[in-house]
Amino acid sequence: MALKIRAGDRRALARAITLVESARDDHRDQALALISKLREDAPQALRIGLSGTPGVGKSTFIEGFGLHLTGQGLRVAVLAVDPSSTRSGGSILGDKTRMDLLSRDPNAFIRPSPSQSHLGGVARRTREAVTLCEAAGFDVVLIETVGVGQSETMVAEMADLFILLLAPAGGDELQGVKRGIMEIADLILVNKADGDLKPAATRTQADYAGALRLLRKRVQDPDGFPKARIVSALTGLGLEDAWGDMQTLSDWRKEHGHWDTRRKAQGVHWFEESVRAGLLARINADESAIEAMRLLALDVSEGRLSPDHAAAKMLDGLA
Repeated sequence: MALKIRAGDRRALARAITLVESARDDHRDQALALISKLREDAPQALRIGLSGTPGVGKSTFIEGFGLHLTGQGLRVAVLAVDPSSTRSGGSILGDKTRMDLLSRDPNAFIRPSPSQSHLGGVARRTREAVTLCEAAGFDVVLIETVGVGQSETMVAEMADLFILLLAPAGGDELQGVKRGIMEIADLILVNKADGDLKPAATRTQADYAGALRLLRKRVQDPDGFPKARIVSALTGLGLEDAWGDMQTLSDWRKEHGHWDTRRKAQGVHWFEESVRAGLLARINADESAIEAMRLLALDVSEGRLSPDHAAAKMLDGLA
């Protein structure tokens, strides 16, 4: 499978992503072995995290932006994460149908995945899927997250650039967007800057540009960044300028050493996340631990123990 992925076989890539997303222990061992092989001398793609408020047009933007990139001869992979139901665990996974033109482009690959209730708006194995896409020779990997919220900052831990997409005339949207999101955004794009909404988009862009100037300048940014722009996924307005900004910022960070520093820090972060997830999985697989959790949960629900006291007892029992 590794040879086929390196040769750019899209079916092999799709099967490999399915493998890394599997919860079966034997599949997990196979996935780790495959990723270990593919990491050797794998090319590095530009990883772009994209988030935005519901209805902002993320799928339309990704299709327009993706076609703009493939039109320049670049190969683009899109990892679209759909929210999973907290009741059934299911996901609609409709992103591919909303990107009809891009899905038929031979230089593009679109993979919708369920978030599986994982915080951060990304599926637990999205980072491994990024590694697979890089090994398959894609130049740009777009990671579309499920929406905007404090936990969305997790996508910044696997992307080189974080793009925040917003709609014009959002009213109190400036107050609604969390400061944490504003601080990690490398580029804010106000979408739907076409037709009657173009003047509103320009005003919204000015509002966000002013807000960005109030934030402390980050050492990993050149002058003028982060910045806000208007774009239209429908007409293509601003897409070339937005891509130029992304290239300028990534090139500057590579030249000044921030690119490597960021990726090393991300590696440590995901190592720690994997350890936490592994410990929780071991607890859930231990019948005695499950029974202890059930009894302590009963004590909490009946008011005999506080949640913190019960957690401390559980952890003491694991030591």
